[in-house]
Amino acid sequence: MPTALIADDEPHLARALQTALQAAWPELQIVHVARNGLEAAERLSALRPDVAFLDIQMPGLTGLEVAEGLEGSTRVVFVTAFDEYAVQAFEQQAVDYVLKPVKTERLARTVQRLQDTLRPATAPALEDDRLLQVLRQLGGIGADVASDAGTPGQEPLRWIRASAGDLTHQIDVQDVRYFEADDKYTVVHTVDGAEHVIRTSITDLARQLDARQFQQIHRSTLINLSCVAGTRRDETSRLFVRLKGVNRELPVSRAYVHCFKAM
Repeated sequence: MPTALIADDEPHLARALQTALQAAWPELQIVHVARNGLEAAERLSALRPDVAFLDIQMPGLTGLEVAEGLEGSTRVVFVTAFDEYAVQAFEQQAVDYVLKPVKTERLARTVQRLQDTLRPATAPALEDDRLLQVLRQLGGIGADVASDAGTPGQEPLRWIRASAGDLTHQIDVQDVRYFEADDKYTVVHTVDGAEHVIRTSITDLARQLDARQFQQIHRSTLINLSCVAGTRRDETSRLFVRLKGVNRELPVSRAYVHCFKAM
């Protein structure tokens, strides 16, 4: 059964959307209705629903910021009264952008799009094969990463392969302090102070690494939690992470602040 989360700071609009969705898509299970962006980010991280219907202007975090911090395969639909954020929305790979008040026929088209995108998820092995083929077609990106498992996705990523000329470095992920996106590449910062360049994106790394050890803190940064020395907030309440052996602080995007509540 497909699952969804709704996030809207106006309760009556959230209820109206829920009712409309129940009529347009009876099989869809609404697992949570969030009242603000921070609550949405927390529940999305915990519940990982198939779909997130996000308002854009919400307290705490905007819908765009919530979408930026999403991990996994949750599809995003923005439901908003404002049309000026459409370009930013689709930069977040949104499935659809629906304007309020939501009309029945417009929501039906959105539901159809979502159902079309969710169908391949019923064949995970096929999706893994397709992903691997795409990575190989993109200039050998798939060669940057390797796991002990013979089947993609079977086990968390164990090794990173970084090539420099004729030399190929085999890097144990335990030796990585953090990953940082740099234009079309990703820089691997290791505990010995070395830097290696790979072509695997931060998003792809986050999907393959052990989520208990590696945490994305920004769209361009993924850190090894075992290397965290502490956190700091500045006068504007922005959060920064300090890593052992790193001379600079790494900023935490607002979409990921909830991950550090215990620190």
